[in-house]
Amino acid sequence: MNPRGEGRGSRGRGGAAGFEPTQGAATIYAVAQRAGVSTATVSRALGGSSKVADRTREAVLTAARELNYVPDGAARALAGRRTHALGLVLPHIDGPYYAALLVGFEMAASELGLSVVISLAGPETDPQRAVRTLASNVDGIAFMARSAVEDALIEELAARRPVVTAARGRLPGRDALYAENPRAAADLTAHLLEAGKRRVGFVGRPEPDSDIGARYQGYLAALAGAEVEAGPLFAVDPVEEAGEDVVRELLAAGLDVDALVCGNDQLALAVMRALQDGGVDVPGQVAVVGWDDVHAARFVRPGLTTVAQPVEELGALAARRLAALVDGGAPVEEPVVLDSQIVHRSSCGCAHPGTGEELPSPEREESR
Repeated sequence: MNPRGEGRGSRGRGGAAGFEPTQGAATIYAVAQRAGVSTATVSRALGGSSKVADRTREAVLTAARELNYVPDGAARALAGRRTHALGLVLPHIDGPYYAALLVGFEMAASELGLSVVISLAGPETDPQRAVRTLASNVDGIAFMARSAVEDALIEELAARRPVVTAARGRLPGRDALYAENPRAAADLTAHLLEAGKRRVGFVGRPEPDSDIGARYQGYLAALAGAEVEAGPLFAVDPVEEAGEDVVRELLAAGLDVDALVCGNDQLALAVMRALQDGGVDVPGQVAVVGWDDVHAARFVRPGLTTVAQPVEELGALAARRLAALVDGGAPVEEPVVLDSQIVHRSSCGCAHPGTGEELPSPEREESR
């Protein structure tokens, strides 16, 4: 890492807004000069002050991005005085999946004697400002799941701060962690086909480089391998309300599916309940499977066939890898992929429903 002590020392000798450092990292003075504003305006713009005009804020952010500037708090850490804190960026913390990621990350950080600073980067936030502020207060940042933070911003910060990603697209040369998705999704879809299902739809928004996107690709691969035409795609957000909307649409259209692969259990449980409320037999008329194996999956009737993935372990591994990078470790060249397992219950409609045991993949069966 490039220490920022040089930039700080040079600032003490200068002090004029026109000062341009000759070496080391960019300073607030260089940002001010490029943006054509005062250092006080730079500070207010990066801090999110409402007193800064939008046009001025954009000029400051552009200058900071071009100069690869990270605020002064980070300079103190890079100069040898660490914050002993790890940053964690999530799109939100709603639902059991994100809660498990957070718990795993925080527990592992605590075991290492580190604190955690969380930043939520949803679609209605200002991710550039939030993440830059976070970077000034932590020793490294984990970006987990798809959020409003673009890869370009992560790459920019990674030039100055250790970075890991988890459950989102991999950045070249950076640590990347995943729970396995496409193979398990293909096996889950193949299980529905083995149960005689032929009009299999998918519920969830398959965005590029997202977990649900990878599950959708596995679903398509299984159908293609069996020469079965893909059913309808309901590209909705992974929340309960969206699952209810899907069922209303299905019932209005005459229920032209006999199975639904849902991108997560929140969708699956909402779909299953709404189908039953609409007089549809689950799994007799429509089989429903999910993903995440949330606590409620074992208590609903029929029990939800789903996929369990080591989400807490994924969060913990991200914290450990990030801490290792902060301590000077080298990035791991290949992505780390943790196994996911199908949890077999009865909502899949197969001839021999399970009670929560693992459903081995066809590859494992053949190897026995």
